[in-house]
Order: sequence, then structure tokens, then C-alpha cells
Amino acid sequence: MKNILFFLLFIAGISYAQKKNIYKSAIIAFYNVENFYDTIASNKYRDEEFTPKGMRNYTSTNYYSKLNNIAYVIAGIGKDAFANQVILPALIGLAEIENELVLNDLINHSYLRSGNYSYIHFDSKDLRGIDVALLYQPNYFKILQSRPISVILSGKSKESKFTRDILWVEGWLDGELVDVYVNHWPSRYGGTQHSEAARLEVAQILKNHIDSIKRIDYKRKILVMGDFNDNPNNTSIYNILDAKEVKYERYNGLYNPFFNMFKNGNGTLAFQDAWSLFDQIILSTEWIDKQQSGFYFYKSSIYNAPYLLESSGKYKGYPMRSWEGMQFKNGYSDHLPAYIILLKNL
Repeated sequence: MKNILFFLLFIAGISYAQKKNIYKSAIIAFYNVENFYDTIASNKYRDEEFTPKGMRNYTSTNYYSKLNNIAYVIAGIGKDAFANQVILPALIGLAEIENELVLNDLINHSYLRSGNYSYIHFDSKDLRGIDVALLYQPNYFKILQSRPISVILSGKSKESKFTRDILWVEGWLDGELVDVYVNHWPSRYGGTQHSEAARLEVAQILKNHIDSIKRIDYKRKILVMGDFNDNPNNTSIYNILDAKEVKYERYNGLYNPFFNMFKNGNGTLAFQDAWSLFDQIILSTEWIDKQQSGFYFYKSSIYNAPYLLESSGKYKGYPMRSWEGMQFKNGYSDHLPAYIILLKNL
């Protein structure tokens, strides 16, 4: 398993000559890749603008530039986590991808080919035709079952009753049974307060599904990742999902390692000179115990390498996005990736 890293950590205060702890690691990442469409017009969704004849004049040249950029970022996450060693993430949740054509091109890109990635994806009823997906390395993760959790909104805050499905995947992460949820919740278009009801509905749907799993196996390890279009302190996440900044020892509690990052002013996207942290990876408390035989939570991070940020101009310091209005900028995304590192004591 050439992408599984065995590395040494040295505990503070213990000299180099003393016994070293050896760990197995796994990177879990999430990335909203900003409008990653192919160039082919669909007869099902509103994607005309992302075609050569559309208002964006989206050509194959643009597409392959976008593909190359996204693959480069995913490969860079491992370098960020492990000091420039080429370690690809074990699991990568993606948002704003159009279809399997895009995913196939991505996993076969030269930057990612060594990961031998497979993917899980289902078409949703989102009007724009953008979905979520999960890339995984089969050496790490063995799929048992997967399905989309349909989200039909009541219409209190959105014109359409359909939004992106939640992707649920159950599998063995290096021998441990794990449930993974990939999310892209309704946007704040039309105003934060006006659109909040939609996110509260999705949060409740997700919470109900997690609770149903926990009723069957209260020790089940859960990973919840996504672009929630809400910050860690918003009602949808903090109250309905009950994802806290404190590592509560209770069977249905969730731990959000990105809460304190947000509190300290860090974020994954910028708007009007303020950072928001919509992209998060949330864990059940079963990941907390560092003495367990399986993987445990080690650290969380936002991948914000300088090349991902605007270096000058009005938006200096913002994520370098692919589009500025209808103009292709050959950037990366309007979001930064979030990731966590899991360790297993060997």
C-alpha cells in the first residue's frame, strides 16, 4: 500500500534517543471545486452556460485547465499535511461536480493516478446539475453500501423543492466500520435569514439518519463532511446536528474540530472582507480516544497554500476562483479545501 504512510511522531519533552511511536495515517479531505462541469450540454439540467456556445464560452481548453488545477490541489493536500511528502488523501468528498465523466477524468489524472481512486456518485435533482461525490482509495476503504439521501424542501425558503442529495457511504476504513456523509447544503442566495430554513431542514434529515445508525450500533464511527453554507456556530450545525467544539463523551454527540478555527478568524471562503468556514469535517466522539486500537482524530486543517490565494488586486488574499463573472480566470475554486488527519497507533 504505497500511499499509506508510516511515520514517526516525537512527544514534546521526550528526547530523540528515546522510544519512538509509530503510526499509520489517513487523510480525509473535502473540497468544493466550484462549478466543475464538462463542456457537453445536458437535456436534464441548466448547464447551457458551461458549454462552448454558452455565455461563458466554456471550451475544452478551459475544462482541461480546470481539471489540471483541481487534481493539483488534491495532490497538494497531502504535501501540506506531511511536509512535502507525496501522500494522497484516503477519502475526498467533493461538491459542485457535474457527472461521472468529470470524475473519471479526475481520478485518471497523472497527479492522482497513483492513488488508484474509485468514486461514489449519484445524480441529484439539483436544477443546475451539480452533485456531491466521494473519491476513495480501495487500499484504505472497502465499500459495503451507498445511496443518496433525498432532500425535498418544504418550500419555505427556496423556489425549488429539490436540492443536492446527501451522499451516504458505509464501508470498512482499514478494517473499521465507518459511515461517511458528503453534503452540499442549500446556498445563502436571497439572504442568510431567508434561506436558513432550507439548511435547517437538511440538517434535521441528516441528524435523523445518523441517529438511526446509532440506534443500531451506538459505537459506530461517523464522518460528516461538506459545504454546509453555514458556519460552525450556526443553528443548523451547532444545535440541530449538535456538533460542538468540546469533545463530549456521549454516544450521539458530534465533535467539530473546525469550530475553534472559525472562532480564531480562519475560513474557507471570503466575502466582503470577511471569512466564512462553510467547509467542515465533523466526527462522532468514537474518534477521540487516542488509546484505541483503530484510527483516532489527530488534527484538522485548512489547505491555504499561497498559490490558492489572490496575490494582488481588490481580492488579494481571497481564494483564487476559476471564474470572475463570466470570465474564466484559470484559478482553482472560490473555496479552500478542509482536511483532517487520522492516526492509528501501531
